[in-house]
Amino acid sequence: MTDPIAGSVDAELLAEPRLVVEPGVAARVSAVAGPVLQGMGYRLVRIKISGEAGCTVQIMAERPDGSMQIEDCEAISRALSPVLDVAEPIERAYRLEISSPGIDRPLVRRSDFERYAGHLVKIEMALAHQGRKRFRGMLDGVQGDCVRLRRDDARTDEDAEVMLVMEDIADARLVLTDELIAESMRRGKAAERELRRHLGLEPPPPPYAKASDPAKSNKPKPKQKPERVRKGTPKNTKEHRLAAERLRRGETDLTRGE
Repeated sequence: MTDPIAGSVDAELLAEPRLVVEPGVAARVSAVAGPVLQGMGYRLVRIKISGEAGCTVQIMAERPDGSMQIEDCEAISRALSPVLDVAEPIERAYRLEISSPGIDRPLVRRSDFERYAGHLVKIEMALAHQGRKRFRGMLDGVQGDCVRLRRDDARTDEDAEVMLVMEDIADARLVLTDELIAESMRRGKAAERELRRHLGLEPPPPPYAKASDPAKSNKPKPKQKPERVRKGTPKNTKEHRLAAERLRRGETDLTRGE
């Protein structure tokens, strides 16, 4: 694992602000951790502070492309721990935990809502929209400063499609589905290959290699039966067997001409 990767990332995505942020003590941790992560080439996703088994500070982070490896978590922990010790955003002892956002990840930036369009999400609003705060449905992209959502829990007298203001969202999270797991696996494998190439552990693909199309099925193709060869005169008739036996005995077939 290399140290800072800022030179190889998209600076625009790296600097993109979060629209969903934490209040209170978590906000103080965010003010310290955010600049450190950005300087290393990572984006802060979410900070969660829990009192289970003492005090745990969980910091979710990712690369701008959404990937995150164990080596990334270890590098962030080494860099961030001494900075937090000096800044002391939390006045009591705590355990620092660095993690990836996970498959059913929170959505905190505009690019998150754009990237995961077509997937199932749960959204909780800080301000009620049409008399309710909780929504669930298929994410249908972004329009202006709003998220378009096609609800799967709408009643017959309610609109199935709603527009939710991003700045009014308190929490948004992907729902675990087979489609989401499959896409996450594809992203993870692609990110791992790119990291190995970046570290010089894997040669680049040859120029004539074709990139795999994720839209196509990777299921093994069924074996095709070989085409039947058109046979001529049968070679295993009684006549042929008798002729072969006479030949073995050294006899001559008097019915055939010389």
